[in-house]
Amino acid sequence: MSSKRRKYLIALLLVAIALPASAYAYTKVLGRVGSGIAPAMAAVEQQADKIIVRKAARELQLLRGGEVLRTYRIALGGAPAGHKLQEGDQKTPVGNYVIDWRNPRSMAHLSLHISYPNEQDVLRAKEANVAPGGNIMIHGLPNGWGALGAIHHLWDWTDGCVAVTNSEMQEIWSLVPNGTPISVYE
Repeated sequence: MSSKRRKYLIALLLVAIALPASAYAYTKVLGRVGSGIAPAMAAVEQQADKIIVRKAARELQLLRGGEVLRTYRIALGGAPAGHKLQEGDQKTPVGNYVIDWRNPRSMAHLSLHISYPNEQDVLRAKEANVAPGGNIMIHGLPNGWGALGAIHHLWDWTDGCVAVTNSEMQEIWSLVPNGTPISVYE
């Protein structure tokens, strides 16, 4: 092998290692920074009173009085089919939950917590002798990666959460109060 070709291959290898390492470090640093200021809540009469997630259709709907207010395209966990059983399975849970708290300084652009695991989820995991996991959220893109908004839904990339674009998350944040029920269907 020629010296020139060897240098080229070494440079290519260094780039192949450096790019993912840099992207990982960038994400970790920005994840600690937070995502800025959360928007104000919309007027009560404009807020959703239910959320529906249809995993197979990759959509999230906000409803008020049975009428659809908004529909969003979503990305899910890396192994989305089926109900979440344990931590690390990359599944998005199926069932009835509630939005029980919110995080304006999330590692992703804003996040609303889904009340997984419920009592049934805990029992199911206990019977399987596994940890049920938790911290399932509706969130925007990882901090610093908002430019990917237009394509983020082309693959399932979360650890079991429901992801939307950052601008959509701003809107969802303002329209969904704590206590809003959420039904997640296969």
